Amino acid sequence: MRGFSSLASSTRVSSSALRNHPQEAFNQRNLQHQTLPDESQTSSKVDWNFDCIQIDHVYISQVLSRTDWVLLLKHELNAKRIILNAHSVVSIFQNQENPLHSIKFYTWVSNIHPALAKNQSIRGVLLNTLYRKGPVILSVELLQDIQNSGFSITEDLLCLLIGSWGRLGLAKYCSEIFGQISYLGLNPSTRLYNALIDALVKSNSIDLAYLKFQQMTVDSCHPDRITYNILIHGVCKMGVVDEALRLMRQMEDRGYFPNVFSYTILIDGFCNAKRVDEAFRVLETMKERKVNSNEATLRTLVHGIFRCKDPSKAFELLSNFFDREPIYLKLVCHTMLYCLANKSMARETIMFLRKAHAKGYLPDSSIFNVIMACLLKGSEVKDAYEIFEIFRKQGVKAGIGTYLALLEALYKNGHREDGDQITNQMFRDGLITTVFSYNMLINCFYRAKMMDKASEAFRDMQHRGLTPNLVTFNTLINGHCRGGSIVKAQELLKMLLEIGLKPDIFTFCSIIDGLCRVQRIEEAFECFNEMIEWGVTPNAVIYNILIRSLCVNGDAMRSMKLLKRMEEEGLRPDIFSYNALIRSFCRINKVEKAKKLIVSMSMSGVKPDNYTYSAFIEALCESGRFEEAKKIFYSMEENGCSPDSYVCNLIVKMLVQQRCFQEAQSITEKCRQKGISLNSVTIL
Repeated sequence: MRGFSSLASSTRVSSSALRNHPQEAFNQRNLQHQTLPDESQTSSKVDWNFDCIQIDHVYISQVLSRTDWVLLLKHELNAKRIILNAHSVVSIFQNQENPLHSIKFYTWVSNIHPALAKNQSIRGVLLNTLYRKGPVILSVELLQDIQNSGFSITEDLLCLLIGSWGRLGLAKYCSEIFGQISYLGLNPSTRLYNALIDALVKSNSIDLAYLKFQQMTVDSCHPDRITYNILIHGVCKMGVVDEALRLMRQMEDRGYFPNVFSYTILIDGFCNAKRVDEAFRVLETMKERKVNSNEATLRTLVHGIFRCKDPSKAFELLSNFFDREPIYLKLVCHTMLYCLANKSMARETIMFLRKAHAKGYLPDSSIFNVIMACLLKGSEVKDAYEIFEIFRKQGVKAGIGTYLALLEALYKNGHREDGDQITNQMFRDGLITTVFSYNMLINCFYRAKMMDKASEAFRDMQHRGLTPNLVTFNTLINGHCRGGSIVKAQELLKMLLEIGLKPDIFTFCSIIDGLCRVQRIEEAFECFNEMIEWGVTPNAVIYNILIRSLCVNGDAMRSMKLLKRMEEEGLRPDIFSYNALIRSFCRINKVEKAKKLIVSMSMSGVKPDNYTYSAFIEALCESGRFEEAKKIFYSMEENGCSPDSYVCNLIVKMLVQQRCFQEAQSITEKCRQKGISLNSVTIL
């Protein structure tokens, strides 16, 4: 760009490195030189959320690593530096890097506050901790440490450990530990067997799970409803539903009637086995036996039907079912809409949403965003706008991403007035208040090719006292360059430099591309050189822009030099680099040079694509080398490139001109089978 160098020189900011000031270190307790902590000392990692008592997680970890950890924890409790409640215990588990510390803390809580240790949220967090940071091995050292502290591995803790091992796939280890529980002072129980069988099912060891199930009576343990549900889940997961039905009958014979979990598992099993009618019949059985289905039951049914049936058929089956059983509709709306949107079924989504809305359904924000994404992806822009407005007015809150996607679609489809209304609504809802949100809005306008609106948003941003950042400028510069407004891009570049920002690779890429688009190639090279002076290393994209522009202008030799320079700089040319040159050589009928480039490209590990082949075939046809053109066409699939409609049209047209009608008809038929459309004139 003319004047770019002088402009940059006059406004260049000092390149001195930014210094990060180190954060002041907290004083830490020196556990090596004291027995009990001093209350006045500060913590290195503080949590202020629990009854106004700070939890020093690093200190707790240090305590749990000592041999006298029980004494120290007791002192902390007496000094009221630890408050035992569900929130504080969960926080401690989540902030321990060593899972052994979590186990030790749980054994201590189990003895100090047994009821708290049975809290389901605490048990759930501990199980996740043992799984994520495991596997935790029951080593001699750990057992000795717990025993020396006056505690033991309880049945509760062992169930959690077995659960974590199961999720990690350690079926054999689960079985081995279970066989040695007498050394832990524990006896087999139905609860422990249930934990073991569940772990074996989760680790896909269903045969071993059955073996342990059969051993229960030997240890005087009797299967209960939980045991059967676990096994039913295991066989249903594999699609062996007949075995699940046998287990269910056996369960009933033993006096345990199936509950909602049993039936939900069975529905999933029938869907896995693609026995959809029987899945529906399970709901009828539940009604007959007065077992109320819950949201999970219906969610399982919907997901299962969509999983095992064609989406259109699944929608038809479920729609008919909910028409017959409207009582279920409200429970399943979220799931149905999610599945329809996930399958990109825009029309069906609109149909179902309107039906559900008529019955009083309102989606929450998360599912509403999913619905809108589906409608916009399916090009149902007017319907999307109408639905958006209906639910917005009823209080459904859409995310900023949904607003922007709708805004872009409206502008792209020529609905400017509706787009303006959405823009104004975003400001009224307080969604556009920061530099980040303004950048998102400006980028949306750029994508919709509404640079006048982007510039307006830029001015409004400054009027509100917000300082644009490099992302703001890069988006605007790129938009103006792509639209051919180089002068506006230059003005923005000057402003960027004046406020002390440094242009980056994206800035230079946009400017170079913009200059090449308006055929100001020499200025583009000046900008290229200026970029290097700024310490910004050109990437493959910038080289490709320059190579392509030179090729378009017929300067193939200079393009080749640039390609070699690119390789010397350690950048690997890609398919775009080679295609521009190959097309250029083919255009000037230098096919042999283009062939050499193909060889060079293959040696570099870059595979030719349809664009490469079409350039060759076209050039060979124009020079009368039809046999070579056919040979290249037939070699495409062998080289992993399936011909597209352009290439097929090209070769069929050539064959018709050569009066090779039978061969042309053969290729036409293959194209039809592959769904490739050919020009009607060509086929004739």
